[in-house]
Amino acid sequence: MRCDIVEPMDDKTAARHGPLDEERATEYSLLFRSIVSALGTVIRGKTDFLTELVIALASRGHVLIEDLPGLGKTTVAKALARVIRDDGTDAPVSFKRIQFTPDLLPYDITGVDVFDPESRSFVFSPGPIFANIVLADEINRTTPKVQSALLEVMAENQVTIGNSSHRLDGFFFVIATQNPIETEGTYPLPAAQIDRFFMKLSPGYPDAEAELDILAENPSDRILPSLMPVCALGELIRAQDAVDSVFCHESLMRAIVAISQETRISQGIGLGVSPRGSLMLLKASRAAALVRGRNFVVDQDVLDMAPLVLAHRIRLKAQGSDPASLIREVCIANIERFRAENPA
Repeated sequence: MRCDIVEPMDDKTAARHGPLDEERATEYSLLFRSIVSALGTVIRGKTDFLTELVIALASRGHVLIEDLPGLGKTTVAKALARVIRDDGTDAPVSFKRIQFTPDLLPYDITGVDVFDPESRSFVFSPGPIFANIVLADEINRTTPKVQSALLEVMAENQVTIGNSSHRLDGFFFVIATQNPIETEGTYPLPAAQIDRFFMKLSPGYPDAEAELDILAENPSDRILPSLMPVCALGELIRAQDAVDSVFCHESLMRAIVAISQETRISQGIGLGVSPRGSLMLLKASRAAALVRGRNFVVDQDVLDMAPLVLAHRIRLKAQGSDPASLIREVCIANIERFRAENPA
């Protein structure tokens, strides 16, 4: 997804004197790109989608993937877990898949206190949420109570059972999926919960050449099981830490604020973007810049990330309108205005 605009707005001089130098930016960019390349051996013809997923990973933001069945939503989560090596071992990071169903209960994912007859006390038995990468498959098929339990863990990185809280590992990434065409027996996520997802992505259908490639090699069966890690978890965490050090000019921050402000007063929007959305767009723009090999944000980063980060956070008054297109129009108008006010 790309919005064409004229020369990018940046401050290269300030960027070079920022806390993240160009050499480290290049190093971290190569790491993120190696993950995209490895995932591309399994998910064919979807480089843009995989890059967007890795940008969310770089931002430490959880992802909601909404698309039709059979487009690789589950496969990409499995592949991502295999390309990251757990520190001190040759094994990939831990991965758990939770298939959401109407009869699922909160403790089925968070865990439960179990009585231990030997110690005559209750001992916590962790649920499948205690993993580095968690696939929440068909999240809209389970009840709001279970959805809330998952989203609480996503927000707090901990599980509370009774009077005790249990922290998750430092690296925790959720990929949730939902099917947009079957609504019978589903429980749509309310606005306050869907706002917890950093990005909403859709892989879409592959083109003819990519689909022919899939038929010839069947990568999910033949390549995925032997996929090897391309980076260590510690390296990934250091790269994630570097995102906040990517320089963003104040004028671009003002443009981000203006974009969010406009969604709150637009006549076609019933629910606008919250300050959390503004923070997430800044984070995504910085991560996009780093993945692309820069230690500073340009306007194209904001334009590319805004529909992915903001579109699912707004509610339109008119049925059938495309929130991503509306966000894109708002972005272009505000970026151009701020560029005119702040010429390079």
